[in-house]
Amino acid sequence: MRVLGIETSCDETAAAVLADGRLVASVVASQADLHARFGGVVPELASRRHLERLGPVIDEALAQAAAGLREIDAVAVTCGPGLVGALTVGVAAAKALAFASGRPLIGVNHLEGHIYANFIGHPDVPFPSLVLIVSGAHSDLVLMTGHGAYHVLGRTRDDAPGEAFDKVARALGLGYPGGPALERLAREGRPGAVPLPRPFATEATFDFSFSGLKTAVVRSLAAASAGAADGRPAGFAADLAAAFQENLVEVLVAKTARAAAERGVRAIILAGGVAANALLRARMAAAAARLGLPFYVPPMALCTDNAGMIAEAGWVRLSRGLRSSLRLGAYADLDLEREVPETSEAGDRPGSPDRAV
Repeated sequence: MRVLGIETSCDETAAAVLADGRLVASVVASQADLHARFGGVVPELASRRHLERLGPVIDEALAQAAAGLREIDAVAVTCGPGLVGALTVGVAAAKALAFASGRPLIGVNHLEGHIYANFIGHPDVPFPSLVLIVSGAHSDLVLMTGHGAYHVLGRTRDDAPGEAFDKVARALGLGYPGGPALERLAREGRPGAVPLPRPFATEATFDFSFSGLKTAVVRSLAAASAGAADGRPAGFAADLAAAFQENLVEVLVAKTARAAAERGVRAIILAGGVAANALLRARMAAAAARLGLPFYVPPMALCTDNAGMIAEAGWVRLSRGLRSSLRLGAYADLDLEREVPETSEAGDRPGSPDRAV
């Protein structure tokens, strides 16, 4: 069973091939250089770049897998949430490939894809699990009771973690994308040197809010610059970056650990682009160990947007008898708790998986 995955939800053009549960090909064409001058993703430019790159990226993934389109058993594609223009490019390509080859089409929720990055190489993750999805646009705390069964316990009320990282990095003059640069700078700083708030840290809600933390960073930066005749004190930027990262990570970890204890889950899963942050990975692993729970986090290459996770999620959906019609669209605000539109039970037919989940 080979599944071709396609991902174009934002600014990464990606294709991958999953064969019998193994990721045998993964190609990601980044657009970071294109958007860096603007300090963030420009949707129209992202869509145009996807149009230019998607065909060659798919060809390269198939070549890496030593497979032609005839050897592909299903086509999985991100259909939301994301930038609607960018999503449309990937969905249109996937529909064309599925129609031309007569293979099943599987629409995949991007957030579900991030979750299933953890199942590549770990198909026996126990349920119920508590999942923290952290990325540039999302911070969702999700109770996963089985394949495709999600209950969102909390989510961001404003800025997502990745968005906050990028905005703080921009304020510090670190450029775009800001997360990796800010993490590197934070390693040189002292987390306790600059007092910053920990929003919603002690409230009963499982929701998150990082806009106030971001604003506190900007105000601290302005105050430090205004208070020194020759600019900010030496090392202040690193201390501020370290304090920001520490407070954001501690809130994420504390709420996840509390939810895991209250819900009696059997595992903790970390997913999304911000899951690549070393401090978050280490602190979450330690929290899971204190609770006596196994901890799952994808390898670094599968944390950020990629098509391997879409192929895996697509394979699991097909294993459950689900497939999408050629009326599948692009859905900017697709909800994780709701089924992907234009999806129905397929029953047994050519292209269905030959091993159960």
